[in-house]
Amino acid sequence: MKIKRRTLYFIGTALFVILVFVSVFAGIVGKEFTAASRLIFFKIRIPRTVAAVVCGAALSVSGLVLQTTLNNTLASPGIIGINSGAGFFVLVVSLIFPFGALAKTLGAFAGAVIAVLIVYFISEKAGVSKTTLILAGVAVSSLMSAGIDVVITLHPEIVADKVAFNLGGFQNVSISSLYFATPVIMAGIVILIFLSGGIDLFALGDEAAYGLGLNVRAYRIACILISGILAGCAVSICGLLGFVGLIIPNFIRLSGKPNTKSNIFMCVIFGADFLILCDLIARFLFYPYELPVGLFLSCLGSPFFIWMLIRKKKRLGV
Repeated sequence: MKIKRRTLYFIGTALFVILVFVSVFAGIVGKEFTAASRLIFFKIRIPRTVAAVVCGAALSVSGLVLQTTLNNTLASPGIIGINSGAGFFVLVVSLIFPFGALAKTLGAFAGAVIAVLIVYFISEKAGVSKTTLILAGVAVSSLMSAGIDVVITLHPEIVADKVAFNLGGFQNVSISSLYFATPVIMAGIVILIFLSGGIDLFALGDEAAYGLGLNVRAYRIACILISGILAGCAVSICGLLGFVGLIIPNFIRLSGKPNTKSNIFMCVIFGADFLILCDLIARFLFYPYELPVGLFLSCLGSPFFIWMLIRKKKRLGV
């Protein structure tokens, strides 16, 4: 039984308020607000919670737009190589500008865009199909991941924690990276909302969309570029978080497929909810020890990806 959109909006918003409160105040409420508490509150808890919100929204919306414009529900920033491309360029830029937060953010943009364009053009040359796209993404992701391992092996000093960067997490969130990346994420989401009417036409097929006056190729490339920038911003903040852009958009579709604009708003709300919740689980599951958020996401996302493959096979009657 499908839940009405209005009910989902209410549930998502209520969850957001509760999860933000818990994320920020857990362990502080009921204690005297000392200098140490203020430091934890303003320098650790608030940046961490903001990072979870903006990264959850960015990765979810990026995954939704990629899946819609490429007509492939298995597409996501992690699977088609965007995250790895952004991560590789962040590390390369860190070698040149070790203290440049803006440079790292721009490097993430560049890496994400380059990776997604490589995947798109490979799939075009090899014959555009859902399988080709995923295989091209896996190949590019593997190449970029190898580059990440090489850079970290040769220059381990550029990341505080290799495992934390590769898995992704919010333990070492930089406030300066939030200053640069958050406005770009907000602007990217707003632009995609304005483009949502054209994105809806992709569901009709390229020929029908072209017949209705949509410049299909230019529109698709523009949407893919913006999706790549959103994912790149998230990587510049929290490292290589995977599966968020796969899980949330497909969860949203279970409630129906009204239109892209509505789905974008839903992805913003539930993407933020999902990452805050994952961060809380990672923080408190084995307290006082803390797991990287990406480790928990990998344990959750891999079975979800397999389930999606089996579900698609059954739909095709194979």
